[in-house]
Amino acid sequence: MDTVIGTVGAIGEQGGAGYGAEDTADPGNGFLRCFGRQMKLLREAAGLTQAELAVLVGYGEAQIASVEQGRRIPKPELVDAVDRAVGAGGVLSAMKAELGRARYPGFFREYVRLEAEATELHAYDSQVVNGLLQCEEYARAVFAMWRPLLDEDTVEQRLAARLDRQKLFARRPAPLLSFVIEEAVIRRPLGGPHILRCQLEQLILVGHQRNVEIQVMPIDRDEHAGLAGAFTLILSKTRRRMGYVEAQSQSAIHSDPVKVQNLEATYGILRAQALTPKESMGWIETLLGEL
Repeated sequence: MDTVIGTVGAIGEQGGAGYGAEDTADPGNGFLRCFGRQMKLLREAAGLTQAELAVLVGYGEAQIASVEQGRRIPKPELVDAVDRAVGAGGVLSAMKAELGRARYPGFFREYVRLEAEATELHAYDSQVVNGLLQCEEYARAVFAMWRPLLDEDTVEQRLAARLDRQKLFARRPAPLLSFVIEEAVIRRPLGGPHILRCQLEQLILVGHQRNVEIQVMPIDRDEHAGLAGAFTLILSKTRRRMGYVEAQSQSAIHSDPVKVQNLEATYGILRAQALTPKESMGWIETLLGEL
């Protein structure tokens, strides 16, 4: 059976995970509004104004108002602080996991769940460095230059969510991770030369982990198996093989064996055409030295 999850006007991994028309009906947004109303009712029951609650929890009044209006996703520590301040008895804190999932566009949440539990993850990237490999400055630049422009709150929410995904590297037992990245992607100075330096250092740092292999696809290759675009292969903890594909206007998680096998074959050829992991680390270190 093939599972397909589609969207309109948003990008999760290859781009900025921006808001498009689909967010109006996004169930995550509905949950945020519900959480905000619950928080407001509990605050009022405790006899506190927004300003008084802000002082008690150490956050700004505007932030409290944004959370209550469902316009901002609160950090876990703010949720816990508000829960204690209004005497919610853990009611608000119990919603932290769902709030965490609400940080992602609706179409991307299932992929994030699968990614977090994967025993193997293999990705080919042709537009930007994979989100799991992005340094904070690079990720911020990607979100900041997304069109149409994202507001600052959304940029910060998406940035926090992307960095949170990188906890995958610290998970034990460690998953097996590999990445094939286009040379042009690595050379592209998104945000400026200083951010490129940060990103190259991040690739070197992550690439030397024993469970991670990074390969560079040189520009000068006269044969290339990845012309159809970027994709990710996932092996779940239940040994289920899936493929994730994303483009300008849609994304899909495939579980049909034929489709997944085709992607696996393509990825195998891509790895054979790219520089080896050792050669790739040397290439990235040389590029860093030239900056």
